[in-house]
Amino acid sequence: MPTGRCIGRPRLREMPAPGAGARIRSCVTTLGCTDVHGARSSVPEAPHAGPWRGSVSAMKKLINAVDNVVTDALRGMAAAHPHELAVDLDQHIVYRRRPKEQGKVAIISGGGSGHEPLHGGFVGTGMLDAACAGEIFTSPVPDQMVAATSAVDRGAGVLHIVKNYTGDVMNFEMAAEIVEAESGIQVASVVTNDDVAVEDSLYTAGRRGVGVTVMVEKIAGAAAEQGRPLDEVAGIAARVNASGRSMGMALTSCTVPANGKPSFDLPDDEMEIGIGIHGEPGRHREKIAPAAEIAERLVTPILAELTALTELESAGADEGVIAMVNGMGATPLLELYLMYGEIARLLEGAGITVARNLVGNYITSLDMAGCSLTLVRADAELLSLWDAPVNTPGLRWGV
Repeated sequence: MPTGRCIGRPRLREMPAPGAGARIRSCVTTLGCTDVHGARSSVPEAPHAGPWRGSVSAMKKLINAVDNVVTDALRGMAAAHPHELAVDLDQHIVYRRRPKEQGKVAIISGGGSGHEPLHGGFVGTGMLDAACAGEIFTSPVPDQMVAATSAVDRGAGVLHIVKNYTGDVMNFEMAAEIVEAESGIQVASVVTNDDVAVEDSLYTAGRRGVGVTVMVEKIAGAAAEQGRPLDEVAGIAARVNASGRSMGMALTSCTVPANGKPSFDLPDDEMEIGIGIHGEPGRHREKIAPAAEIAERLVTPILAELTALTELESAGADEGVIAMVNGMGATPLLELYLMYGEIARLLEGAGITVARNLVGNYITSLDMAGCSLTLVRADAELLSLWDAPVNTPGLRWGV
């Protein structure tokens, strides 16, 4: 499986910092819904100017202005969680309100907005120390990660958790280089690449980073909270990524506010198997089938790889899997539980024990209807870290 590491240094581009007059070195990548099938329409790099009312007539969304969606959402997040989160609206960074103790590893992540609760919803005790929010489906810029890394460092180094998309990888890598050169903070990076659907898609070299990112942030976050050193926290994060696989499907497209219309055409009687979290094309399209058959389409390719994994042999006995049935944003919980039932039946039939599970919206694609499945093979240590207390807007238990 590809490691997801970015080799080489991207060319630098300067652009104004969000809400400031500073200059930013960045690799700007808009992760939109792209034309591989020939049906995708690209997402513009700059949103429409002007107010929402009357500017885009083809969509209905609870927004004010298309160019302020992310800032307005972060403002609402800060208002909803004033005791847990501190939100920098100028730089679009979400921080823990109470920093962890000195001498502990800090963890940051980030990516384009539109996948909520990932990543800002997972900032808090037992998970992330900060999350950097890009514009919708657009990578955050290096200065955001530089600021976040410098702010959360508690003297034991900082782990960057990065989804495998070209812009994210390059910008996090550039930020790590800047931080290490300018402040000497030790930075480790783990790139998630768990999507079994496709290799080398338009926005990735190798596989896309999707649902396992949630598991990596939770389990590595627990290890950091325990005071483990940076190399150990990074090693655990890498092990979770290596032990996890995901597959998604879509019933409808998503609509990016700046675009104002569905990002791709999907006929009413069809579904797409292997869809990406930005609407990137999957493996194939077919006629809509019963949930039991859709579950089989997701489970089979994941198990084909998970059963061949050997990473856990040196870490401890296999204790089963952590299973996450994730909604893409517009699918009701009723249907997600129905899907989980079908998936659980298939896993039981395959002799797979579900040790832990999540059902709900954890890594979404705006208003796309559909779901994804993530399975992580776990040993006793990973399950113990999964069970450790967590207190974030998106995950909370043991507190």
